[in-house]
Amino acid sequence: MTTEPASLESLSVLYQSDDYIVVDKHWDIRIDSKMWYEKQTVQAQLQHRFPHLADPSTYYGFRFCHQLDFSTSGALCVALNKAAAGRAYRCFKDRTVTKAYLSLIRGWVEQERQTLDFSIGKNSTEGKTHMMCIEGTEGCENPKPCQTELTVLEYGLYDGDPVTKVLLQPLTGRTHQLRVHCGAIGHPIVGDYTYSLGADDSPYRMMLHAYLLQIPLDPQHLLVVAGDPFVPTVDPKWLPQRSLRTLAATVEALLEHRKAKEEEQREAGREKEGRKKSKKQRIQQESEEQSRVCQEWLSEWAGD
Repeated sequence: MTTEPASLESLSVLYQSDDYIVVDKHWDIRIDSKMWYEKQTVQAQLQHRFPHLADPSTYYGFRFCHQLDFSTSGALCVALNKAAAGRAYRCFKDRTVTKAYLSLIRGWVEQERQTLDFSIGKNSTEGKTHMMCIEGTEGCENPKPCQTELTVLEYGLYDGDPVTKVLLQPLTGRTHQLRVHCGAIGHPIVGDYTYSLGADDSPYRMMLHAYLLQIPLDPQHLLVVAGDPFVPTVDPKWLPQRSLRTLAATVEALLEHRKAKEEEQREAGREKEGRKKSKKQRIQQESEEQSRVCQEWLSEWAGD
């Protein structure tokens, strides 16, 4: 990841198999577009790099398993066939996918770990219909529950202003969820031009990056990380001052927690299946006993 603008040739591939490609999406490029003038898209990059893998039966040639905002960079999964797309879609639908984002947010966040729990709806206010908002704000339509886990990694300065480097794990998948949640606690994402209403326009990009993507596919999970772009060697305006925890340790703990939760769910499923099986056996035994009693009664009746 660099501070240079995107180009057709600048596609960064993180993972490739017969079924999937995971790319490190650039920070100033759309995934796809129906606008004739929009030539720079991830779809166009894929067509340029992998013309032989494009599926002519689809509108864009490639099946994107999920979405990233125009100004968000990071891990983006692309399915190379219909069956692979279906398997990934079920994981996203069942909320078994693990995603974690890196971000620089304005100010120093005091609470090191917190769950952001704000329902989000569409903003119906004139001039803001392309935006989302939290429940209770003016013009907020059809708010739905959503949660984000926030973990502080580092405190520092960006271009002289206090900022906090955080890891964000969305537990739900609402539009602009991370951007709205960070703004709701008074710590908007650095460079978020849209939600600052154009005021935060000095950084070269919005500081939100899809760092980790884990899709529990069978028989093997797809796990990809897209390197950390928020380091001084990439952007010297970012000056870390105090580190609370390393990114590697934080991600490892996140994955371990997810693994433990999945095991709990599997155990609960086995217990439920065991109870169903036990109930079925009990009903069967009771049925057999009723049949035996009935046969005895019939025999006695016939004897009389």
